[in-house]
Amino acid sequence: MIKKGISHLGIFFLSVLSLFPLTVLYLFADITYLLLYYVFGYRKQVVRTNLECAFPEKSAAELLIIEKRYYRYLADLIFEILKMSSISAKEIEKRFVFKNKEQIQAYLSRGESILVCSAHYGNWEWGTLGAGLNFAANHYPIYKPLSNPFFDHWFKKVRSKFGNQLIAMRQTMRALQASKDKPSIFSFGNDQAPTREESHYWTIFMNQPSAIQLGIEKIARKTNRPIFYFRISVLKRGYYEVDCVPLCLNPAETTDYEITELHTRFLEEIIKAEPAYWLWSHKRWKHRPPAATGF
Repeated sequence: MIKKGISHLGIFFLSVLSLFPLTVLYLFADITYLLLYYVFGYRKQVVRTNLECAFPEKSAAELLIIEKRYYRYLADLIFEILKMSSISAKEIEKRFVFKNKEQIQAYLSRGESILVCSAHYGNWEWGTLGAGLNFAANHYPIYKPLSNPFFDHWFKKVRSKFGNQLIAMRQTMRALQASKDKPSIFSFGNDQAPTREESHYWTIFMNQPSAIQLGIEKIARKTNRPIFYFRISVLKRGYYEVDCVPLCLNPAETTDYEITELHTRFLEEIIKAEPAYWLWSHKRWKHRPPAATGF
């Protein structure tokens, strides 16, 4: 009962905070950056270790610049996500522009479905809202439910604005089957580490042995749905562009792990080009490969 009350109070506070204009929220973000980085040192060692391992060729000074830029962006991201509760469709369309979407629309207009791959890069949450506004098809983002059921319900409701229909990871196959007769978009994150038990494929990602989720490859090869990558670029504070890049248009013709390697290398290129906008505070490499993998 106490947990429920605290959760509802927290949700009310976040909803009220969301009503502030972004100009004000960015002032809060400036303060939050100072607190996260200089006062609390939020996961600073995780970030530092991840960057050192990912970029062994960079000097300590270069890594420090990326580190600080990351925390500045993380603070902005926190308040941009909070804004989702009250943000309008018009504001999302102004701040999150999709380009090169004609090929996706052509598939959908023919009654065909597609798969989308993206990552925890830039503001992926605004990207989810934007996809719901930009494509005339049912959009099913695959997500991992939060441990707190009250916040999970609230956040799912926020993410479901503008026509999105969120699907918990374990319900993906059921949702695919239920929606097979209508054109749809299923969106997957390709950078979340699988559990130790589900770590069946290992490769080198960002200079480190990494287990990669195989879900999108398995579904793509089984259904032959074309895969597009939503490549997010940060234009300036609060403004984004996403390029709809055709990644694999004939998945049934690929070999084992070809799609997985394709989207992993593509993300790697994105991160190396602008590293500050990836989620470095995530413990992506907490599992190590078994000796049998040869890493």
